[in-house]
Amino acid sequence: MPRVGLIVNDGKDLAVTTADAIEARFQAAGHGVVRASSSGGMVGFANPDQHLRTQGYRACVPGTFGEDLQLAIVLGGDGTVLSAARMTAPIGVPILTVNTGHLGFLAEAYLDQLDGVIEQLLAGTWSIEERTMLIVSVMRGDQRRWEVLCLNEMALHREPLTSMCHFEIAIGRHAPVDIAADGVILATPTGSTAYALSAGGPVITPDCAVLQLTPIAAHSLASRALVFSDSEPVTVFPATPERLMMVVDGSAGCYIWPEDRVLIRRSETPARFVRLADHEFFQVLRNKLGWGLPHVAKPG
Repeated sequence: MPRVGLIVNDGKDLAVTTADAIEARFQAAGHGVVRASSSGGMVGFANPDQHLRTQGYRACVPGTFGEDLQLAIVLGGDGTVLSAARMTAPIGVPILTVNTGHLGFLAEAYLDQLDGVIEQLLAGTWSIEERTMLIVSVMRGDQRRWEVLCLNEMALHREPLTSMCHFEIAIGRHAPVDIAADGVILATPTGSTAYALSAGGPVITPDCAVLQLTPIAAHSLASRALVFSDSEPVTVFPATPERLMMVVDGSAGCYIWPEDRVLIRRSETPARFVRLADHEFFQVLRNKLGWGLPHVAKPG
């Protein structure tokens, strides 16, 4: 029996009722359905006074999910999609994103299209687009203290009411650089339209095998966003005596102490997105962010 997964933001009634309807349709078509809450990928913020997350990024994969799943349908907003990517990428399961939230920048389908979407899935007329995932690890000496998968970005920044920070950053074999700023963002092409965009970074099309490093409120006119190959691992050393805050994809993070370092490297298992039609990235930018709209002068 073919199996599909459902990843549901079970804090939203609309997502839950939609999941019930989808489950009934697939079961009627002879498919097994496995459900999981999107909270399984919401790692949260680690308390520095308690045991940190040392078990590795595969801990987010639900115990009921396996590589035999044809796909997993994700019901929620963009935050739910980020969570679902952590739950499925390690086992290679593709996800179809159905927006029940607000912006839906990562959505492939919407609720008013649901009947046609299910028919297309059952017919098998869909393709897969792969998106870069990062492994973000917090290291102290040789000990891994915390680790999580990242689809959008890793942001490392100062705490409120503290001074500007220095970051020593080593990219692959290149000489380390020093950046004085409130923080730094390391983003994938998918994340280039998220926090990094707000910090002045460039938009990068998803097919580019690159990462971008963007300072937050840099204390130098020479500190600008840098784009480089994603084959290069990145190590960030906090060259400051105060602890820093690290946030990954807006839903995971921990404190970084002066004796820690953050290691970021491309994951061998990308996020796999189900596409029901050709994915026109520029059209998404236009519809969601207003990029490239013609300028119309205001009336006098």
